[in-house]
Amino acid sequence: MLHRAFLYRLVFCAVFSVSVVNIFTKATSSSFHQQAANAPAYHHDSDVFCPRSELADDVLVVLRTGATESLEKVPVHFRTTLRCIPNFVVYSDMDEEINGHAVHDVLNGVSEATRAENQDFKLYNHLQEHGRGGLKQQQVITSLSGSSKGDYLQTGNAAWQLDKWKFLPMIDRALGEKPDAKWYVFIEADTFLGWNNLLEFLAKFDSNKPYYIGKHLYINDVEFGYGGAGFVLSNPAIRKVSEHRSERISEYEEFTKTHWVGDCALGKVLEDVKVPLLRAFPHFQGDSPATLDPAISKIDRNLWCYPTITYHHVSPAEIEELWEFEQDWHKRHDILLRHRDVFMELVRPKIDVSVPDWDNMSTDKEYNAHDHSTAENLLERNAWKSFEHCRALCDDQNDCLQFSFDAGSCGISNTFSLGYANPQGRMRSGWMLDRVDDLFKTLEDRCGITDWFVPPRSSSNVELKMRRMRKV
Repeated sequence: MLHRAFLYRLVFCAVFSVSVVNIFTKATSSSFHQQAANAPAYHHDSDVFCPRSELADDVLVVLRTGATESLEKVPVHFRTTLRCIPNFVVYSDMDEEINGHAVHDVLNGVSEATRAENQDFKLYNHLQEHGRGGLKQQQVITSLSGSSKGDYLQTGNAAWQLDKWKFLPMIDRALGEKPDAKWYVFIEADTFLGWNNLLEFLAKFDSNKPYYIGKHLYINDVEFGYGGAGFVLSNPAIRKVSEHRSERISEYEEFTKTHWVGDCALGKVLEDVKVPLLRAFPHFQGDSPATLDPAISKIDRNLWCYPTITYHHVSPAEIEELWEFEQDWHKRHDILLRHRDVFMELVRPKIDVSVPDWDNMSTDKEYNAHDHSTAENLLERNAWKSFEHCRALCDDQNDCLQFSFDAGSCGISNTFSLGYANPQGRMRSGWMLDRVDDLFKTLEDRCGITDWFVPPRSSSNVELKMRRMRKV
């Protein structure tokens, strides 16, 4: 066992070395020292490093929350995510103050008729009259995370039903808050935002053009930026939305009423004003590092090699952890933080051949006594008996990366995930470390020279330069 453990460590070190080498050779490593001319990249204040960018003062960050979750989820952002951001505002369904910061009711921007007639506003009306007092216990919508397990898809939850109405009035309020901003960035209370990488990303765009940037989703034929992953509007785009909606309040409130998420309603307005969504995958993510598959690819893009900007479904403890990791990273490196760095340095050290009280979400196949006690394959027949039997089955299947065992049930998976703590149960999880490291190395080998997925520039000189770089 000691010999095998040594080999695992050796393989991991080799993969990590490959990652570091590739950071400096295979991908262009934009330096934060190049963000602002004649200015150092970071300033030091109470041991906190923040990017010094000319763009920072031209960005308004909007955090959207609700009274049933705000006391639990919002405070961590004031000491982490929002700490370096010069201009931010918090919108909710009730005016209050949290940790000395004003939280504003944004739903007073919905018409009085809709608020009076629609049952979605029952919670809102209670909050305006009584605050949180007298509310039935609402389950806070948390995350499947490395810290805890929760259900974040409670569409029947009163707070969830109310939340969809915040998106369109939030646009008008944000524009009024800072009408001269070049960019408006919208996140949720369980979203982690990497401020450093966001500024680097937005610097690639012309803020004088109408841009709508986010992780794409569809409902019916409406494409929109997923609110949990965060989305961005340029000043021209947000003005188009505000002006167009102001003349059609009842029309878009009716659309919101008949759809279950407000980010879709916003996407509809942007579609009507002919501002298409610029798909920001893989920089904007709808999952946390605990649940995200590092090998995922969408719209012909993979994830591993590219800079990260947001993660979603992240618990307060994970937001704190990601913030501390990001801070440490930029103190040690003058290069972009990428998804691979999060997986190699933050996620990879947490996995092992055996981790007690942990659910790594191995659910591709499940083996139990009821369904498999008479299976022809001996390993499948015995997999449910113990953690060791479950491991033997995974080891025998070449594509199996991880497994978990819980009271007579063995789950295996051919995809990687970290998962979350399960302290109340008896679940134990394990990974085939050599295969995980082989996967990470394979993903590393696919990296090229691209950093960001941004609109192509029309300059022929830029295109010629890129062609020359590809030949090197």
